[in-house]
Amino acid sequence: MMVHYMEYAKEAMDQISGGGAFLTVKGENRVNTMTIGWAFLGFIWGKPIMMVAVRHSRFTYELLKESQEFSVSIPIHSDLKKALGFCGTKSGRHYDKFEECGLTLVPGETIKTPYIQQCDLHYECRIVYRQSMDSELVQHPIVHRYYDQNDYHVIYYGEILACHT
Repeated sequence: MMVHYMEYAKEAMDQISGGGAFLTVKGENRVNTMTIGWAFLGFIWGKPIMMVAVRHSRFTYELLKESQEFSVSIPIHSDLKKALGFCGTKSGRHYDKFEECGLTLVPGETIKTPYIQQCDLHYECRIVYRQSMDSELVQHPIVHRYYDQNDYHVIYYGEILACHT
């Protein structure tokens, strides 16, 4: 069922920051998902936007270079802690995370990238902007806490084309 992108914003942000969500990307020859714990929902450039962060070292980053879209699937009421743990610690370079975790892909309704059926809330996004972080512009305490390995994020601004439960 289609819903307004902000209808479940509190529940979505609580789950993302407290347990994670699945960021799924379809590259030219492969689909992968990873766990995200950071995101932002808002409105910019006259568009509803979901911003997600992906480190340069992640396999998902490689697929995002081939894609102009992503989906975010959020298990608000579903217990997918084990799958979120696996998808947040294992690389799609070496594992088929969907098979390993028993996750079912469903074709996107507005994009080619699928979403994860077992989740309760889904965002389908088209990338309208991507920005690599500039280490010189990040406050030192943040660098010290999150980037001691120099593995900075690329921030993806995705226009929310669909939000559904």
